[in-house]
Amino acid sequence: MDAVSPFVCAPIAIMLLTAITVNNMRGEMAQRWKLCNEAAGLALLFTLFSGLLVMTQPSASLESFTEIGLSVSPLQAVIAVLVQGLGVVVGRFSCRYLEGEQRQARYIVALSMVLACVQLLLIADHWLTLILAWSGVGVFLKNMLCFYEERPFALLASHKKTVADLMADGLLLLAALFAWVSVGSGSISALLADVSVHGSTQLTNVCAVLLVAAVVLRTALLPVHGWLIQVMEAPTPVSALLHAGVVNLSGYLLIRFSPLFAHSAFANSLLLGIGLVTCVFAALVMFTRISIKVRLAWSTVAQMGFMIVECALGLYTFAALHLIGHSIYKAYAFLSAAEIVSDTRVAQIAGRQTFSVLSFCLAPLLALAIVFGSQALFSVPPWPIWWSLVLALAWAPVLWWSHASDQSLSLRWQGLLSGSVLTAILTLVSVGFHHLPLGTVDQPRGEYAFVVVLAMGALYLFSVLIQVVPQRLHILHRWIYAGLYLDAFYTRCVLRFWPVSWGRSTHAYR
Repeated sequence: MDAVSPFVCAPIAIMLLTAITVNNMRGEMAQRWKLCNEAAGLALLFTLFSGLLVMTQPSASLESFTEIGLSVSPLQAVIAVLVQGLGVVVGRFSCRYLEGEQRQARYIVALSMVLACVQLLLIADHWLTLILAWSGVGVFLKNMLCFYEERPFALLASHKKTVADLMADGLLLLAALFAWVSVGSGSISALLADVSVHGSTQLTNVCAVLLVAAVVLRTALLPVHGWLIQVMEAPTPVSALLHAGVVNLSGYLLIRFSPLFAHSAFANSLLLGIGLVTCVFAALVMFTRISIKVRLAWSTVAQMGFMIVECALGLYTFAALHLIGHSIYKAYAFLSAAEIVSDTRVAQIAGRQTFSVLSFCLAPLLALAIVFGSQALFSVPPWPIWWSLVLALAWAPVLWWSHASDQSLSLRWQGLLSGSVLTAILTLVSVGFHHLPLGTVDQPRGEYAFVVVLAMGALYLFSVLIQVVPQRLHILHRWIYAGLYLDAFYTRCVLRFWPVSWGRSTHAYR
């Protein structure tokens, strides 16, 4: 393990030195961007090399080097490569996107420090290290969210995120205190080992509940989701970094603390309830929005809710796959938002697409058949049968076919075939991912199966009703569009608790 630790820590040191150097540089902005991009690329090489070392080490050697409060695992190595690769892409995109803008140097410093803090958080094995790294991510991300200081909604979103982060930090400190009292150490590995051997206690149960509350605040789940929607006022690469990387950290930490949640039924139930409500509600709101970036933001809220549900159900390998897939998709979606807008305008000119009512009924059955058929290629099903039903309901919309009179029968069959192939590929990728040596241990909780299937069925039904009888839902449409006014309530509470004013120079006073 001694051979691995320098390579694991190298990306943190590189990005930290980059931030210090750029902050003290005097010269062309192009030189600062060149230094940042080259340093991020070098850090990515170290991350890749350390990841290979970790993945090829025997499982017995992957123990935490607790002397410095850090630890490594195969899943950490994969996510570290993902985050650093995203940092490289965002850095190169930002170099062109922000050309000619003021405060670029502060942006480069903030980006470098966010990447350094995220890398530290991934390998943190001490509560204080974890809290310090997660707090650092929020502090430096604020400078990126407020890049345009003259935009009041960007400042408001940043302020609401700051309040949520402070509350999360306080909850994490309390969780660390309870963990220390319970096991006599600030080591996360010591806590998880003690819980795995001796089971849960009242203190560890409280610790789990506090951790759930901190995750809700950091992941922008309901009802504190508003700031994640309003950060659309920030530059597009900031949105990509936030939605594709930063908000996914909570999912990783839930997987990291899986032995703790395995022995805390109340914490799991709380996690499941919040995750399901967030997933279903955010998905419905997404259908009502027109702005591409806002739709993507609501999609992130829904996806985070679904990831939390996967963790509550003990399907940690699926949660890890969801985390990685969502990161890659959202990075592409935000950085190519201009092309998506053009494609959407073309689709709007062509008219609203309508689907066959028969497809709404047959699509879940066909999706279920494809999921079961793809799993039949393997001897052991990697997940419970009831989860296959959830997947079929989630993937069924890609199998809807149009009944437009001007569309030939061959085109309809081609659309149905492409949807079927996509569903089969998604299933096979999911099965294959379960065979990777990531160190995740699934603990499916069948007692929640009925509730989850019912919730996904309700979401699918609402999706169908929006397509079939949208005019009948005009009253609900107003409430759903407004997000049930949950963010307005949270905003009033924040401004009452911590009132702020950004002066008369903002648009709010014009």
